[in-house]
Amino acid sequence: MERSAPPTLVFFGNERLATGVTTTVPVLRSLVAAGYHVAAVVVSQSDPAQSRKARTLEIATVAQQLGIPLLSPATLTDIKEQLVATGAVAGVLVAYGKLVPLEIIELFPRGIINIHPSLLPKRRGSTPIENVILYGEKETGVSLMQLAEAMDAGPIYAQEVVPLEGTETKQQLADQLLGVGKDLLIKYLPSILDGSLPGKPQEKVEATYDKQIKKEVGELDITKPAAQLEREVRAYAGWPRSRVKLGTTEVIVTKAHVLEQNGTPGTLWLEGKHLGVYCAEGTLAIDALIPPGRKEMTAEAFLAGYPLT
Repeated sequence: MERSAPPTLVFFGNERLATGVTTTVPVLRSLVAAGYHVAAVVVSQSDPAQSRKARTLEIATVAQQLGIPLLSPATLTDIKEQLVATGAVAGVLVAYGKLVPLEIIELFPRGIINIHPSLLPKRRGSTPIENVILYGEKETGVSLMQLAEAMDAGPIYAQEVVPLEGTETKQQLADQLLGVGKDLLIKYLPSILDGSLPGKPQEKVEATYDKQIKKEVGELDITKPAAQLEREVRAYAGWPRSRVKLGTTEVIVTKAHVLEQNGTPGTLWLEGKHLGVYCAEGTLAIDALIPPGRKEMTAEAFLAGYPLT
């Protein structure tokens, strides 16, 4: 008996679940490994691919290795005919970065399936990873959902809760949630494509939205408690990053922990080879940092080259 052709899909997004993180592109790799035919990878033109300082999209490299065409249209309607020509039964979207018009969603008989890194309808938007860290939440999760015209508002196929330890960096949490999302997709995609798994509508009254993060929030405000600033260091790693002045030198703090010592907010805490800043409550002890024009180093190495009094 002749085997049927594998389902054809179009992949949307770059798999970077938060700003400033990297990715190993596990979702696209897993789809191909599972036997799906990915006809194209579509990334938003807002991805900073032209800047000299920009990091090349990992998914662009993987798509090239897998022989999958990479499309980067100014608008998705510009490639509408190309999408139709693929004959794809569905789209899969992971971190596209822009709203997808309804006319594009409706091109696919089974719509577009989205991996979203929160327990929808909570934390709609593009910054759920940063915000669960900032607010010290005890759990988060992943939602596998049907893309809709409104942001993160489509029916949900499946969810998985992920407990948090309170030590996760943005990169670590992005990696963990992407892995969970990949497994959910591979498990449930056959049932979504054959129509046996319907999506469950979200409860609109329970929806919450996370605000966009702006560059200026990276300035560490020592009038806040040290515990809050430590969460900011983890949440803003990569971008916008956490900056503070140590003496006359502004540095980027990349790793820190909280001590109970109290002192005048803004003054330095120095003890042997250890370094920190007194905050409104407690001390932000700095474990690693990046001085101007230098690479990341330990606090001990910084003190050796930048004596502070």
